[in-house]
Amino acid sequence: MNFIANNQLPLLLLFFLAGLIGTIFLFRKPAGHRAWKLADLVWVVLGGFGALVAVISGIYAADSSKLERQIDIAYAATAAFDRDAARFRLRFCDPAYDADIAVLCEKVEFLSASTAGNAELPLFIAVTDEVAPLQGLNFLFGTGGDDMEEMKHMEAKASAFNPEAFLVFTSLDAPAQAAVSNMRRKVPAIAGDYLIIARAYDDLITHVSKLKDEWEYLQANAHILVLQIIALCLVSFAAPFRLGKSIVELRRPR
Repeated sequence: MNFIANNQLPLLLLFFLAGLIGTIFLFRKPAGHRAWKLADLVWVVLGGFGALVAVISGIYAADSSKLERQIDIAYAATAAFDRDAARFRLRFCDPAYDADIAVLCEKVEFLSASTAGNAELPLFIAVTDEVAPLQGLNFLFGTGGDDMEEMKHMEAKASAFNPEAFLVFTSLDAPAQAAVSNMRRKVPAIAGDYLIIARAYDDLITHVSKLKDEWEYLQANAHILVLQIIALCLVSFAAPFRLGKSIVELRRPR
């Protein structure tokens, strides 16, 4: 499968050349000959197969778009959490003038530290661009060996991406809940700000976990891209036969 993905243009040209050579031999046959009818059948069968694969690839393209949207949502959730956490630390944690505030400030620090792994999210964007249908068929420009090795490395890192590895803290554990309850009586605004951070953190966990699920689904169906290349090769092979049949019929005397 890697050979097919890495040699898309040569394979397409090779199949087209094979079809062209076969068509040249068929030119010895007159219009209406059984050979031309078989050539037409080959075109219909392989063209139908190509159309079916195109439909399947369209579904895969829609799934790729879902992944890209999920990446955007995860970035937005990350930005919202970082913004709220930074504002909370600046307003209430430098220094924390109350024991309950100190508990909440420490919790915000832990939550912020747990999301530091989100720097790996850009890997999903890069890899998604490569696995997306048609975009992944880089036969117009080609892909160098170094680029392929880099993409394999990035893909391996993205596959190893585990949200639970760095989103490990609960935003409202028992000490945090106690501190929030106390601050509701003393300074409700601080309690409210922390609850906004807790909600943003929980949303971030949800969106990043969903992002991982979308990624794994696409990886499990990545063979569709190889099937797409094979279909294009077969259509490239059959196209000269259909063209040759049309030329022969146009040249047939009326």
